[in-house]
Amino acid sequence: MTLIHTEGESNTAQARRDWNARQHHAASAALLQRDADVFLHQSLSSPCVSTIAKAEGIWIEDLAGRRYMDFHGNSVHHIGYGHPRLKEAIRAQMDELPFAPRRFTCEMAVELAETLAELTPGDLGKVLFTTGGSDAIEVALKLARAATGRFKTLSFWDAFHGAGFGASSVGGEATFRSGIAGPLLPGSEHVAPWAPHHCPYGTNSLEESARACASMISYVLAREGDIAAFIAEPMRATPLVPAPGFWKSVREACDRHGTLLIFDEIPTGLGKTGKFFASEHDGVTPDILVLGKSLGGGILPIAAVIARRGLDVAGDYAIGHYTHEKNPVTTRAALTTIAIIREEGLPERARELGDHAMNRMRELMARSPHVGDVRGRGLIFGVELVEDRQGLQPNHALAERVYYRCLENGLSFKISQGNVLTLSPPLTIARADLDRALGIIEEAVLAG
Repeated sequence: MTLIHTEGESNTAQARRDWNARQHHAASAALLQRDADVFLHQSLSSPCVSTIAKAEGIWIEDLAGRRYMDFHGNSVHHIGYGHPRLKEAIRAQMDELPFAPRRFTCEMAVELAETLAELTPGDLGKVLFTTGGSDAIEVALKLARAATGRFKTLSFWDAFHGAGFGASSVGGEATFRSGIAGPLLPGSEHVAPWAPHHCPYGTNSLEESARACASMISYVLAREGDIAAFIAEPMRATPLVPAPGFWKSVREACDRHGTLLIFDEIPTGLGKTGKFFASEHDGVTPDILVLGKSLGGGILPIAAVIARRGLDVAGDYAIGHYTHEKNPVTTRAALTTIAIIREEGLPERARELGDHAMNRMRELMARSPHVGDVRGRGLIFGVELVEDRQGLQPNHALAERVYYRCLENGLSFKISQGNVLTLSPPLTIARADLDRALGIIEEAVLAG
């Protein structure tokens, strides 16, 4: 379990060592050493900084019995960990039909594809399944090439879309692009994203930033003239919420220049933002929508590509042959997860609890000069820590201190961009637990 995830962070190695020293536990130390000895090391996930022994509901527990509310969860735990209904469905399916070889279909896979086609907006109705979001992005990129006869893409700097070569190419995070000898995919163009302040377009207004960003996207699409697809998260998971009208402008620009619009809803879909799909907030339908992470209910890996029917043009090519593409167990897990989300009203619950949480964090903003912004939708929201609100300079050191104080008090989350506390609890969280977590954050921030 990686208990901290930061992008663009200052060196946190000493803080991690100090925390581990205070929390030392012999069995944990032994397992961590075995892990470090056997796994390839890479940024953000290994070597690990702690262990995990249990995961249930909103809680994770380490080998020493320390429990943490998990407000990170790698975006898989929308319905919490180990939902009883999901575990029972998986057990039943394993007894009925544990696997389906490729070129054979099964009821669960077809029903999941039909359900996703029903739930997605517009004419999105043709589906492929993969075992992870990164692979699903690869399928979307191949499909865009096949449909347009073009190979270029446009996407945002600093975005993350997966770890494959195609996904890394359209992604813009340095961590996933550096250290690889030679070029990534040719034709992978990038623009700066919109931003609430310190904007690369020279304005501190979100609305002005969004207009400038949309204009730049339109300019690049026109200037290049042969871009197959623009790919982005409809709400960036850092998190950054688009200004009203932004995506409609981008949709119109894509339509003018024959460019497909791909929405990566891997972290933000399935109710997290208060609507079933994050793009519904902006009234824009993409040509291709990608889901993953929470689709397997926090137990099994499965992702999906849902394209409009007119893009079913790759019948003569192999664009997504995956061994588990129609696995009855993973597809039943996804169907059950969707049913839980819908029947328990979790998108509506995310909207209500998210409004409550952000209101509390805005009250904290009024009490602390170091809270520069509070932003998000539903139960994915961020608290930006700054040196002072007037200059809005990122305060990485404070974010690090706040993180470890919260961890010691039983709350785990991730830090984005080095100074944004990114909070993404399960949609099933009780309001009392949410308030308890917010109190932990408030105390840590006010301690300075």
